[in-house]
Amino acid sequence: MQLRRRLLQLLSDGQFHSGEALGAALGVSRMAVWKHLKALHELGLNFEVVRGKGYCLPTSVELLDDTAILAGAAADTRAALAAVDVLLEVDSTNNRLRQQALEGAPAGSVCLAEMQHAGRGRRGRAWVSPFASNLYLSLLWRSASGAESLGGLSLVTGIAVLRSLRAFGIDSAGLKWPNDILADSAKLAGILIDVVGESSGPCAVIIGVGINVAMPQPEAAGIDQTWTDLQTLTGRTDVSRNSLAARLLDHALPAIAEFESQGLQPFLDEWRRHDVVDGREVDLRLANEVIRGTARGIDAGGALLVDTAAGRRRFASGEVSVRVTS
Repeated sequence: MQLRRRLLQLLSDGQFHSGEALGAALGVSRMAVWKHLKALHELGLNFEVVRGKGYCLPTSVELLDDTAILAGAAADTRAALAAVDVLLEVDSTNNRLRQQALEGAPAGSVCLAEMQHAGRGRRGRAWVSPFASNLYLSLLWRSASGAESLGGLSLVTGIAVLRSLRAFGIDSAGLKWPNDILADSAKLAGILIDVVGESSGPCAVIIGVGINVAMPQPEAAGIDQTWTDLQTLTGRTDVSRNSLAARLLDHALPAIAEFESQGLQPFLDEWRRHDVVDGREVDLRLANEVIRGTARGIDAGGALLVDTAAGRRRFASGEVSVRVTS
């Protein structure tokens, strides 16, 4: 796997490289180079092959790099991180970090991947995760107070994502309860919280964030809702995923620390300012029914308030999916 990463680094400049030159740089044969390129192609990486010139990626590619992420992060962020693990491919960064949490990994451990084979959204939905296109990042946090105290964590993480996006000129994005970031009414990012441990005792929390950076159109065909990405919103093809990861960690770590010490209260006003569902007609999809009503913001505990035909009701994030209908 490390050899494939080195091969990608050699090709990441977008220039042609002969199989012979690549093999010499890597200390392997031209046939070995071809086999590794074929394996990368099967992961979804497209490259050009021209006789007499060699291999070339159609555009330059910025690979995720732990050194670049740490160099771009604030000093306080670097001090709070235990490890930054960058993988070429994985089933899911949340799954990987969950297993590491069970094995005793410390708080502040981070996992990123170029590609996920089984990326997950809420309620078991698939998260489309093409190679070297978007940001898939998971962060391990440990809580002494238990899962029962974590209501609202996805809302706080959403605020941290919004704050990080402002560094890239995304000022109009908003929050869709409980875990989505929208821009121009299209999904830009999502959050997945996994908890391992006691409901009222020590637990490990894995905070997963996926942000669409430059979603390839063929892979996007598998997405069942309106989506957008940073390339579309900014008109830029050079949005740095390493810089985005650094900014996300810069905002997520202090937000989580504040949430741990003060709860959701310090974040309520900011969340409500960016709530794109408040006042909209919505369908709430529960396990065995669909409830229609008008969203009325969130309460002090982070639950969604909805005016229905039967009166105002309160919904916790774990039990419901929300679709805006008007």
